[in-house]
Amino acid sequence: MAWYKEWFGQEYLELYAHRDEDEAGRHVDFVIKHIDGPKPHRVLDLACGAGRHSAALRQRGYEVVGADLSLALLATSPRQPKISAGDMRNLPFRAESFDWVLNFFTSFGYFERERENFQVLEELTRLLRPHGRFMIDFLNKEQVLANLKEREVQEKKGRRIHIERWYDEATRRINKRMRLERPDGPSATYLESVRAYDRDEVTIGARWAGLEVDALYGNFNGEPYHRGSERLILIGHKPL
Repeated sequence: MAWYKEWFGQEYLELYAHRDEDEAGRHVDFVIKHIDGPKPHRVLDLACGAGRHSAALRQRGYEVVGADLSLALLATSPRQPKISAGDMRNLPFRAESFDWVLNFFTSFGYFERERENFQVLEELTRLLRPHGRFMIDFLNKEQVLANLKEREVQEKKGRRIHIERWYDEATRRINKRMRLERPDGPSATYLESVRAYDRDEVTIGARWAGLEVDALYGNFNGEPYHRGSERLILIGHKPL
């Protein structure tokens, strides 16, 4: 089974509990500040997970639809009025349904085949109205590889987590294997694996899919992107 079909459940939420509502609010405020144009009528939070960014957008008066493959994550946020289960390569929405499509927290590059990953960009193009805006929050390959910590052990809520990270040159993927020890049962092992696209690969791929990148940022403070940036954040639009 693909890693992304196994991992995104309750244990994922526990491991990433520090990614909270306050952080989501800061991310959303960055998007509102840096995306040009009128206020959108409808926003898609693509790969919304448990919906923290969707909630922050709604608190600021935006109409939001959240979409995610994980039924487990969607079920953790019953307060979300508009959610949909779906694969980001082929989403259950009509063409030109959204003014904004937002993709937070490195939810691009999951799939093994290049064609599948760039299908996601094609879906963004299909779903956006003409002149619609998009934001993709992605890892910065150069920064991650320069600071890759191969092994560590973390303690969270009385549980020990053994983490192993490596870069596979052949597949150009950054991998993270986590073994979660359980005091009351057997340990569980999960994998994260993301294709490590660089800036040019993503921007050229977006253009090939019919999107135009307008700006690159290196973090959610709005600093311009450079090789040592924390993140690679793309903001752009769908041309006529």
